[in-house]
Amino acid sequence: MSGRSLYKNRDALRSDYIPSKLPFREKQITSIGEALAPLLHGSKCSNLLIYGKTGTGKTAVTKYVLMRLEEKASKQGLKVKFAYSNTRIAGTEYRILSDVAQSLGLSIPFTGLAISEVFGRIKSTINSSELKIVLVMDEIDFLVRNYGDDLLYELTRANEQLPQGYLSIIGISNDLKFKEFLDPRVLSSLSEEEIVFPPYTAEELRAILYDRAKMAFFEDSITEASINLCAALAGSEHGDARRALDLLRVSGEVAEREGAAKVEEKHVRIAVQKIEQDRMVEALRSLPLHAKLLLWSIVSLGEANSTGEVYDRYSNICRKNGIELLTQRRVTMLLSELDLLGLIATNLISKGRYGRTKKISPSVQLQFVREVFKEDPVIGSII
Repeated sequence: MSGRSLYKNRDALRSDYIPSKLPFREKQITSIGEALAPLLHGSKCSNLLIYGKTGTGKTAVTKYVLMRLEEKASKQGLKVKFAYSNTRIAGTEYRILSDVAQSLGLSIPFTGLAISEVFGRIKSTINSSELKIVLVMDEIDFLVRNYGDDLLYELTRANEQLPQGYLSIIGISNDLKFKEFLDPRVLSSLSEEEIVFPPYTAEELRAILYDRAKMAFFEDSITEASINLCAALAGSEHGDARRALDLLRVSGEVAEREGAAKVEEKHVRIAVQKIEQDRMVEALRSLPLHAKLLLWSIVSLGEANSTGEVYDRYSNICRKNGIELLTQRRVTMLLSELDLLGLIATNLISKGRYGRTKKISPSVQLQFVREVFKEDPVIGSII
């Protein structure tokens, strides 16, 4: 409390902070704006699918355009609203619809209602209030992979039951192959327009960080070299602006705790290690039960093992503890998710005329996983 703060506005380095200007995304802002512009004439607008790697500004740009759209519509006396749900954070179809209901001012209990009842109340409110709703579904691929595309199908068909209102959907995804999971009926009505966000270059990241650093830190509280290093490290990882901002924010926190006069390169290097460890802990904590059991099976086996060996270990753990087994197909999908999170590594090994086999190796240490999983009351008692 008694130490000097290096920050004048810490929030400026948060990934969900929307600045008044979003550099290097003018083209995408215009494209989304043009797609949604018919709403300002009282007409229906197209559904949108927005693609791009993590940290390319998809969510920030979408929220930025929708905030401007809502302001403009309000001045014109139009009933236009937007609802936002991150499907990964929401976790279930019920909670996604609950996010939509909340945006409309509807009070929905945390659990207890049928999904059809919640959806019915939402449609009734849209229709009776003659609202034009734009629903943003962030990480839409998570919803489809885990729950299928039934909810998406119902949402894309909702307008048939809304003579007085309208529902438009914007889906945001990191996965360019996301459409392969969709039923053709959903695909035809959902992806009316598509926008792809390219990664930022190292030079663009540097310019973005300079802008945010001016907003976030007091003058002379950060060196130019530390900003350049944050941009270079994030630029080498596919132009991830979110990682660059996190790195700059944590570097500042490291320097502040140390009582340093300014943020320097050494603080950035400490921040890199801290972020990586925190990311791993968060990834492990947020895994569902069967993914945790599967990962524990892999790390406890140790070296590279076949999918069959991993499934056998997982099956034994489930049977001993009275937990219902998942099918091998579902386990294969969970293995892909663990691979995507960087918690395991999978390699296809050729055995010549005996075909190929997949070998699975842990990317995290047994002791590290044990420490994090101890917090979970179910798996903690197993390990």
